[in-house]
Amino acid sequence: MAKRVRVRSPELTGGGGWTNTGGEELRLADFRGRVLILDFWTFCCINCLHVLDELRELEERHRDTVVVVGVHSPKFAHEAEHRAVVDAVERYGVEHPVLDDPELATWKQYAVRAWPTLVVIDPEGYVVAQHAGEGHVHAIERLVEELEAEHEAKGTLRRGDSPYVPPEPEPTTLRFPGKALLLPSGNLLVSDTTRHQLVELAEDAETVVRRIGSGARGFADGGPGEAAFNEPQGLALLGDGAVVVADTVNHALRRLDLATGAVTTLAGTGRQWWRGSATSGPARGTDLSSPWDVAVFGGRVWIAMAGVHQLWTYDPETGTVAAAAGTTDEGLVDGPGAEAWFAQPSGLAATADRLWVADSETSALRWVDRDGHVRTAVGTGLFDFGHRDGPAVEALLQHPLGVTALPDGSVAVADTYNHALRRYDPATGEVTTLATDLREPSDAVLVGSDIVVVESARHRLTRLRLPEEAVRADAVARGTRRAATEVAPGALRLDVIFEAPAGRKLDTRDGPPTRLLVSSTPPELLLRGEGADTDLSRELELNPAVGEGVLHVSAMAASCDDDSAAAYPACHVHRRDWGVPVRLAEGAADRLPLVLEGMDAG
Repeated sequence: MAKRVRVRSPELTGGGGWTNTGGEELRLADFRGRVLILDFWTFCCINCLHVLDELRELEERHRDTVVVVGVHSPKFAHEAEHRAVVDAVERYGVEHPVLDDPELATWKQYAVRAWPTLVVIDPEGYVVAQHAGEGHVHAIERLVEELEAEHEAKGTLRRGDSPYVPPEPEPTTLRFPGKALLLPSGNLLVSDTTRHQLVELAEDAETVVRRIGSGARGFADGGPGEAAFNEPQGLALLGDGAVVVADTVNHALRRLDLATGAVTTLAGTGRQWWRGSATSGPARGTDLSSPWDVAVFGGRVWIAMAGVHQLWTYDPETGTVAAAAGTTDEGLVDGPGAEAWFAQPSGLAATADRLWVADSETSALRWVDRDGHVRTAVGTGLFDFGHRDGPAVEALLQHPLGVTALPDGSVAVADTYNHALRRYDPATGEVTTLATDLREPSDAVLVGSDIVVVESARHRLTRLRLPEEAVRADAVARGTRRAATEVAPGALRLDVIFEAPAGRKLDTRDGPPTRLLVSSTPPELLLRGEGADTDLSRELELNPAVGEGVLHVSAMAASCDDDSAAAYPACHVHRRDWGVPVRLAEGAADRLPLVLEGMDAG
């Protein structure tokens, strides 16, 4: 076995304390003798949610030797609230201890620079691997097996139960509902996301008429008691009177027959879309990635494909799906659909001539016209958010998840992390606040002259009368909670660290196996070093006249299984996009290491 680079692990500290431990405060020493996997995550991040799902089977298979600890490291101001972290842990079914680190103390100690990042610590308390992004669980499991064997032989492996203590369940009718739909009957259909069900409520928005789905996490068609969902979200009426459901964690679209309650699958395979997968084809044979909402526009079902930062469509006539807008790069770029960038589109609403999009990670309201061109109404980018009314060019939102078309041509925005319902009027270009003191609103639906809001973190639907004038809200502008990295002006060495995981090697069969793309916001920050090349190290030159900004780094590496006996070894693509806020300071570091996979020995 090759000698492994090891670094002593810093202590685990976080001002918010521990969740899922029954009130016990844990320290690094409590995990000695076990393989510890630190999952640095934030609950707004779709890639982080993917990693939570990837880890479930690994945790189960190695339950007596491996402990996963989530380190919650917030991006948005709302995510620094301890109550919000506790809610998110339950909302997404996290079944391991979670350290709430609102000040990013442990994040900084472990030199983490991206969400999500996984850090592997051996039974003696040394960091032995770091992986940025998702899709690394197979490599981590192979490392876990090596560590188990190595430390079993050394006598340093200690088997036992996880310190996880589940929270007490609460008897609410709904549990973190996601989206709602007004049915032709006047009843309301709600995606009861955390309970993996759909719930039909009477016109009072409270009385349960029926539940659809077994209530257990799964993927199965069948009648209302047998069908299974996995954190369903968006809902839309089809032309035949059925409902299409965005079954988010199953990476699928489902069809609900309202008359019988039967559920069938329209699109998706149950597998997550990965780079290199088909971007169009037969609906039942094409992989999707975390569809979060659906809306009918121009005769097709449009899909907010949050997992790959795109919009896709499903054509009921041909039974096919296809990518319609977005490049899979994460950010805010307008233009023709094939060139536009999104960042976790999570809410859709259609009018005759526009498809409105709540683009959550850019805190933006966007729209697509009938020609497929993407434009932005409110929002400026990944790191600017807040609660500010006024002209759209100055207004701010904070991670909106829903959008609703209003009768006068304006739109209501479920401004989720501001706990507010906002309104954008295209005629005046103004943003106002309709209601505050909501708790993580994730959607809203018109019912007569009222608007019914999905208050996700209050586990209910709340009926509001649409006011003639908006309520006042104090203006707050914020940037990401992530502290800027201080770097020296002038020459800066950028090193992307990549080591092929155990049992793999760089795949050089089709040319250079690596690619690095660098840009900046503002563009003037970079005097030299922008653009694409195949080397994962690059000399940048930062403009001393620009005090701060964001370096955008996209890295890719290809590896394949190192198995001489295999005629066609399996190949793997490792990719990560970073947005690194930087502040120029004399005497600061002149090297910026970003770990794609492996350990930085620089």
